[in-house]
Amino acid sequence: MNKKLAIAAAAAVSAAAAYFVYSSAGGKDASAQRAVLEPGAPLTAVQLPPELSETALIGKRAFDAVCADCHGENAAGRNGMGPPLVHKIYEPSHHGDAAFLLAVRNGVRAHHWEFGSMPPQQGLTDGDVKGITRYVRELQKANGIN
Repeated sequence: MNKKLAIAAAAAVSAAAAYFVYSSAGGKDASAQRAVLEPGAPLTAVQLPPELSETALIGKRAFDAVCADCHGENAAGRNGMGPPLVHKIYEPSHHGDAAFLLAVRNGVRAHHWEFGSMPPQQGLTDGDVKGITRYVRELQKANGIN
C-alpha cells in the first residue's frame, strides 16, 4: 500500500512540475497573449545595452541578416513566427552557448513554444554563431537575464 501511495505522490509532483514548466514557458496563457498581437509584432520589450562589444556588433549584423525574420529585431520574438531569445528560457544556465550552435547546425524540435520546429540555418559559420550568441547574451544581460 505504501508503495502505491509513493508512486501516486511522485506522479502528482511530476504532473505539477510539468504544468509549471509548460505554463511558464509559453503555454496556454502565452498563446492567449500572442493571439491579441498583430502577426509579426514583437513579443517582448527589449532594453538595449548602452553599448555592445565588438564581437556582439558583428553578431548583430549576422543576427539581423539570418535570425531576425523569425526571432525579431533585438531578439524580441515575432508573433506567430518565432520566440524571443531575450527570455528566461534561454538564460545561460538553461540553454548554454553550445545550444545556439547546435540549433543553427541541426535545427530545433519545438519544445518550449508553439511556433513549430526551427530548421537548420544555412550560410552561418561557427564564428558567426559565436557573434550571434554574444549579441544575444549581451541583450539578455541588459534585461536582467544572466
